[in-house]
Amino acid sequence: MGLGKIYTIVNQKGGVGKTTTAINLGAYLGYFGQRVLIVDIDPQANATACLGVEKNTVEGGTYEVLIGAQPILSQILHNPRFKLSLLPSSPALAGSEIEMIEMSQREFRLQQVLEPIRQRYDYILIDCPPSLGLLTLNGLVAAQDGVLIPVQCEYLALEGLGQLTQTIDRVKNALAEDLKIRGVILTMYDARTNLAADVIHEVKRFFGKQVFESVIPRSIRLAEAPSYGMPITVYAPDSSGARAYAALAKELLVGDDVKVPIVQEAS
Repeated sequence: MGLGKIYTIVNQKGGVGKTTTAINLGAYLGYFGQRVLIVDIDPQANATACLGVEKNTVEGGTYEVLIGAQPILSQILHNPRFKLSLLPSSPALAGSEIEMIEMSQREFRLQQVLEPIRQRYDYILIDCPPSLGLLTLNGLVAAQDGVLIPVQCEYLALEGLGQLTQTIDRVKNALAEDLKIRGVILTMYDARTNLAADVIHEVKRFFGKQVFESVIPRSIRLAEAPSYGMPITVYAPDSSGARAYAALAKELLVGDDVKVPIVQEAS
C-alpha cells in the first residue's frame, strides 16, 4: 500500500476559506472512497470545532503529539458518518511554538510524527493558522505533495500572496527542497460582482495553470454548516457549495491520477 498524499492548506490572511476548504474538500475525498485525515494545527481549533468537537474538551491532540507527550495514533478521532478522521487542536497548541523553540529540528516535528502513519491514509490535509509562524512552518515542511492556497474572490485578494510565495520559496530552499504549490483554490465567488471576475483574472495571471478550475461560491449553507458541527456533505449536500467542493475533490483526484468512483448522491 502506498503512502498517503499530504497537502497543507495555507494562507496567512484570515477569512479566506482555509478551514472551510480543509473540512469540505476532506469530506468529499472521503465521500469518494478515500481514507482522509484532517490535521488541525491552528490554536484557534476551527477545523476541530467545525467537525463538532468542542475544542475546550479536547484531552489530547496536535499539541500533545508535537511536543512528544503522546503518540499520534492515540490522539486521532474517527467519524464514520463524516467519512473523516481528525487530529484535533486545542487552545493549548498556542504554547507549543514557545516549547518547540528549544527542540532540535523544530521545523520538522509535524513531518516526523505524520511519516509513520502515511500508509494508513490516502489523504492527509493540514489546516494551518492564519500566520507564518513556527506552526505554519511545520505545516509547509510536512507538505510532502504540495500546498493548497485558498484565495477569496474579493478586494485585496492578492495582498500578501507575494509574501506567502516568498515564504514558500524560502522554506523550499532552506528546509524542504521538494516543496511546491499544488494549486490555488478560488473561494467566496459572487457571480453578481464585476470585482470577482477581475480577481479571478488577476489570480490566474499570477499563478497560471496552478489555479483549480473548480471555484467555490459564496454560500449561506457553507457558512451555516460549521455552527452545526458538520461538513457540507452532511449538512446540505444539494447546495451550490457542496457541488463546488465535490467538483474540487474530483479535480484533485483526477490530477493525482486517482480513479473517481461513481457514487450515489449524498444523503
